[in-house]
Amino acid sequence: MSTVLQAKERNQFRHSALKKIRDTGNIPAVIYGAKVESKPVYISSADLTKTIRSVGRNGVFSLDISGNQHDVVLKDYQEDCIKKEITHVDFLAVDKSSKINVSVRLVLTGEAAGVKDGGVLQQPVHELSITSTPDNIPAQIEVDVTNLQVGENVTIADILYQGSFSINHDAEEVVASILPPKQEEEINAGEQQDGGHPDQEEGRETEPIGD
Repeated sequence: MSTVLQAKERNQFRHSALKKIRDTGNIPAVIYGAKVESKPVYISSADLTKTIRSVGRNGVFSLDISGNQHDVVLKDYQEDCIKKEITHVDFLAVDKSSKINVSVRLVLTGEAAGVKDGGVLQQPVHELSITSTPDNIPAQIEVDVTNLQVGENVTIADILYQGSFSINHDAEEVVASILPPKQEEEINAGEQQDGGHPDQEEGRETEPIGD
Protein backbone atom coordinates (compact mmCIF):
# COMPACT_ATOMS: atom_id res chain seq x y z
CA MET A 1 0.00 0.00 0.00
CA SER A 2 1.34 3.40 -1.00
CA THR A 3 2.38 5.88 1.68
CA VAL A 4 -0.05 8.79 1.76
CA LEU A 5 0.73 12.34 2.87
CA GLN A 6 -2.25 14.61 3.53
CA ALA A 7 -2.20 18.14 2.11
CA LYS A 8 -4.60 21.07 2.15
CA GLU A 9 -4.98 23.79 -0.45
CA ARG A 10 -3.96 27.32 0.48
CA ASN A 11 -5.12 30.57 -1.05
CA GLN A 12 -3.44 33.12 1.20
CA PHE A 13 0.08 34.11 0.17
CA ARG A 14 0.93 37.06 2.36
CA HIS A 15 3.87 36.80 4.73
CA SER A 16 1.53 36.81 7.71
CA ALA A 17 -0.44 33.87 6.29
CA LEU A 18 2.72 31.86 5.61
CA LYS A 19 4.00 32.64 9.09
CA LYS A 20 0.74 31.39 10.60
CA ILE A 21 1.05 28.14 8.64
CA ARG A 22 4.59 27.59 9.93
CA ASP A 23 3.72 28.63 13.50
CA THR A 24 1.05 25.90 13.63
CA GLY A 25 3.50 23.13 12.71
CA ASN A 26 2.84 23.11 8.98
CA ILE A 27 4.90 23.80 5.85
CA PRO A 28 3.83 25.77 2.74
CA ALA A 29 4.31 23.69 -0.40
CA VAL A 30 3.47 23.49 -4.08
CA ILE A 31 2.71 20.54 -6.35
CA TYR A 32 3.36 20.65 -10.09
CA GLY A 33 4.07 18.33 -12.98
CA ALA A 34 3.59 17.77 -16.69
CA LYS A 35 -0.02 16.62 -16.24
CA VAL A 36 -0.83 18.51 -13.03
CA GLU A 37 -1.64 22.19 -12.78
CA SER A 38 0.58 23.97 -10.26
CA LYS A 39 -1.25 24.17 -6.96
CA PRO A 40 -0.18 25.75 -3.62
CA VAL A 41 -0.83 23.54 -0.59
CA TYR A 42 0.42 23.03 2.95
CA ILE A 43 1.36 19.91 4.87
CA SER A 44 2.13 18.86 8.43
CA SER A 45 5.84 19.10 9.22
CA ALA A 46 5.64 16.01 11.45
CA ASP A 47 3.83 14.01 8.74
CA LEU A 48 6.42 15.00 6.12
CA THR A 49 9.21 13.78 8.40
CA LYS A 50 7.41 10.44 8.88
CA THR A 51 6.88 10.11 5.13
CA ILE A 52 10.54 10.72 4.30
CA ARG A 53 11.59 8.20 6.95
CA SER A 54 9.19 5.69 5.40
CA VAL A 55 9.99 6.05 1.68
CA GLY A 56 13.36 7.82 1.70
CA ARG A 57 14.42 11.21 0.37
CA ASN A 58 13.76 10.20 -3.26
CA GLY A 59 10.89 7.76 -2.76
CA VAL A 60 7.49 7.93 -4.45
CA PHE A 61 4.39 8.46 -2.32
CA SER A 62 0.83 9.74 -2.67
CA LEU A 63 -0.05 13.34 -1.91
CA ASP A 64 -3.74 13.53 -0.97
CA ILE A 65 -5.34 16.93 -1.64
CA SER A 66 -8.97 16.93 -0.55
CA GLY A 67 -9.43 13.32 -1.64
CA ASN A 68 -7.50 13.64 -4.93
CA GLN A 69 -4.28 11.64 -4.81
CA HIS A 70 -1.18 12.22 -6.92
CA ASP A 71 2.00 10.15 -7.09
CA VAL A 72 4.81 12.56 -6.20
CA VAL A 73 8.47 12.82 -5.24
CA LEU A 74 10.05 15.47 -3.05
CA LYS A 75 11.66 17.57 -5.79
CA ASP A 76 13.16 20.38 -3.71
CA TYR A 77 12.91 22.14 -0.36
CA GLN A 78 14.06 25.30 1.40
CA GLU A 79 15.48 25.24 4.91
CA ASP A 80 16.01 27.82 7.65
CA CYS A 81 19.77 27.47 8.16
CA ILE A 82 19.60 28.72 11.75
CA LYS A 83 16.61 26.75 13.02
CA LYS A 84 17.34 23.79 10.71
CA GLU A 85 13.66 23.64 9.80
CA ILE A 86 12.12 23.11 6.35
CA THR A 87 10.26 26.27 5.30
CA HIS A 88 8.93 25.30 1.85
CA VAL A 89 8.59 22.15 -0.24
CA ASP A 90 8.22 21.43 -3.96
CA PHE A 91 6.41 18.21 -4.89
CA LEU A 92 6.76 16.87 -8.45
CA ALA A 93 3.80 14.85 -9.69
CA VAL A 94 5.14 11.84 -11.58
CA ASP A 95 4.10 9.07 -13.92
CA LYS A 96 5.79 5.93 -12.60
CA SER A 97 6.51 4.77 -16.16
CA SER A 98 8.16 8.03 -17.26
CA LYS A 99 11.76 9.04 -16.57
CA ILE A 100 12.58 12.19 -14.62
CA ASN A 101 15.74 14.06 -13.63
CA VAL A 102 16.50 14.19 -9.90
CA SER A 103 19.48 14.86 -7.62
CA VAL A 104 20.82 12.01 -5.49
CA ARG A 105 23.31 12.27 -2.62
CA LEU A 106 26.84 11.01 -3.33
CA VAL A 107 28.39 9.27 -0.30
CA LEU A 108 32.06 8.29 0.01
CA THR A 109 32.64 5.07 1.97
CA GLY A 110 35.72 3.48 3.47
CA GLU A 111 38.94 5.01 4.81
CA ALA A 112 41.19 5.97 1.91
CA ALA A 113 44.71 4.54 1.90
CA GLY A 114 46.02 7.97 0.91
CA VAL A 115 44.52 9.54 4.02
CA LYS A 116 46.34 6.98 6.17
CA ASP A 117 49.54 8.18 4.48
CA GLY A 118 48.84 11.80 5.40
CA GLY A 119 46.90 12.90 2.33
CA VAL A 120 43.72 14.97 2.43
CA LEU A 121 40.45 13.62 0.99
CA GLN A 122 38.63 16.11 -1.25
CA GLN A 123 35.00 15.70 -2.36
CA PRO A 124 34.04 18.44 -4.84
CA VAL A 125 30.72 16.77 -5.75
CA HIS A 126 28.12 15.91 -3.10
CA GLU A 127 25.06 15.33 -5.32
CA LEU A 128 24.64 13.63 -8.69
CA SER A 129 21.99 14.42 -11.27
CA ILE A 130 20.46 11.20 -12.59
CA THR A 131 17.69 10.18 -14.99
CA SER A 132 15.41 7.38 -13.86
CA THR A 133 11.84 6.21 -13.55
CA PRO A 134 10.48 7.19 -10.10
CA ASP A 135 10.50 3.63 -8.75
CA ASN A 136 14.19 3.15 -9.61
CA ILE A 137 15.63 6.28 -7.97
CA PRO A 138 18.30 5.18 -5.46
CA ALA A 139 18.32 6.62 -1.94
CA GLN A 140 22.00 7.51 -2.46
CA ILE A 141 24.98 6.53 -4.61
CA GLU A 142 28.01 5.21 -2.75
CA VAL A 143 31.64 5.34 -3.88
CA ASP A 144 34.24 3.20 -2.06
CA VAL A 145 37.50 5.17 -1.70
CA THR A 146 39.34 2.57 0.41
CA ASN A 147 42.04 1.95 -2.22
CA LEU A 148 42.45 5.60 -3.26
CA GLN A 149 46.10 6.65 -2.98
CA VAL A 150 47.70 10.11 -2.66
CA GLY A 151 47.51 11.89 -6.02
CA GLU A 152 44.72 9.66 -7.32
CA ASN A 153 41.11 10.58 -8.02
CA VAL A 154 37.71 9.09 -8.77
CA THR A 155 35.75 10.30 -11.78
CA ILE A 156 32.18 9.76 -12.88
CA ALA A 157 33.42 7.02 -15.22
CA ASP A 158 34.87 5.13 -12.24
CA ILE A 159 31.57 4.91 -10.35
CA LEU A 160 30.25 1.36 -10.20
CA TYR A 161 26.54 1.02 -9.54
CA GLN A 162 23.63 -1.31 -10.05
CA GLY A 163 20.26 0.07 -11.01
CA SER A 164 18.14 1.26 -13.89
CA PHE A 165 19.27 4.87 -14.07
CA SER A 166 21.87 7.00 -15.83
CA ILE A 167 24.18 9.68 -14.41
CA ASN A 168 23.98 13.08 -16.11
CA HIS A 169 27.59 14.21 -15.66
CA ASP A 170 30.69 14.32 -17.83
CA ALA A 171 32.58 11.04 -17.53
CA GLU A 172 35.82 12.86 -16.64
CA GLU A 173 34.33 14.95 -13.80
CA VAL A 174 36.22 14.32 -10.55
CA VAL A 175 34.09 13.39 -7.53
CA ALA A 176 36.86 12.54 -5.05
CA SER A 177 40.64 12.90 -4.84
CA ILE A 178 43.51 12.62 -2.37
CA LEU A 179 45.51 15.83 -2.08
CA PRO A 180 49.18 15.51 -1.03
CA PRO A 181 49.87 17.10 2.38
CA LYS A 182 52.39 19.55 0.88
CA GLN A 183 49.90 20.74 -1.74
CA GLU A 184 47.27 21.29 0.96
CA GLU A 185 49.75 23.47 2.89
CA GLU A 186 50.56 25.47 -0.26
CA ILE A 187 46.86 26.12 -0.92
CA ASN A 188 46.34 27.35 2.64
CA ALA A 189 49.39 29.60 2.38
CA GLY A 190 48.19 31.00 -0.94
CA GLU A 191 44.82 31.95 0.53
CA GLN A 192 46.58 34.08 3.15
CA GLN A 193 48.96 35.95 0.82
CA ASP A 194 49.29 39.73 1.21
CA GLY A 195 48.63 39.42 4.94
CA GLY A 196 44.83 39.22 4.58
CA HIS A 197 42.46 36.75 6.15
CA PRO A 198 41.16 34.33 3.46
CA ASP A 199 37.56 35.28 4.27
CA GLN A 200 38.12 39.04 4.29
CA GLU A 201 38.65 41.42 1.40
CA GLU A 202 39.96 44.94 1.62
CA GLY A 203 37.27 47.33 2.72
CA ARG A 204 34.76 44.63 3.61
CA GLU A 205 34.19 42.96 6.96
CA THR A 206 33.59 39.26 7.29
CA GLU A 207 29.93 38.40 7.97
CA PRO A 208 28.33 35.34 9.57
CA ILE A 209 27.30 32.60 7.17
CA GLY A 210 23.72 31.39 6.68
CA ASP A 211 22.24 28.65 4.16
